[in-house]
Parts: sequence; structure tokens; C-alpha cells
Amino acid sequence: MSESAVEKHLALILGQRLATLREARGLTQEEVALAAGISRNHYQLLENGLGVRKTKAPANPRLSTLIALSEVLGTTVPDLVDEMFGRTAS
Repeated sequence: MSESAVEKHLALILGQRLATLREARGLTQEEVALAAGISRNHYQLLENGLGVRKTKAPANPRLSTLIALSEVLGTTVPDLVDEMFGRTAS
């Protein structure tokens, strides 16, 4: 798998994890984004595994964004990203 394909795959896994956690908490994308201090559009892109819609570049969120999202979604950063590395989140 090329580096770009790996990045896209990991970004999609993160997006799926974000959506699963959000839905389990009964939150909308808007509510999560607002609570995390990011735009709804940015959060929507992350759930879709994208960093830039036009170029379809894979998501590459900052650590501060991952921390904020993990707090809103009631998890930790390691649990948020574990599935990206073949581990099951707790």
C-alpha cells in the first residue's frame, strides 16, 4: 500500500471511530464541533476521513483537535486512535 493509500485508510478508520462515538452519545456533528471548538465543516470532513474536500486529501488532525474531540466524546486520545493501529478500543 502506498503512503497515500495508508494515510487515506487511517483517516477513514479515525472518521468511523468519531462517528461511532458521536452516535453512541446521541450527539449531532454540530454539537460535537461546537463543544470541541472547531467548525462543523471541519468535523464533518474528519468523519469522512478528509482534510480538504476539493483535493480529497486525507484528514490529518492536530493533536489539540484530537484532545478536544476525545474530551467531548468521553474517551482518551489513545482509545480514539487505537483502531487505526489494529487494536480494539476499550
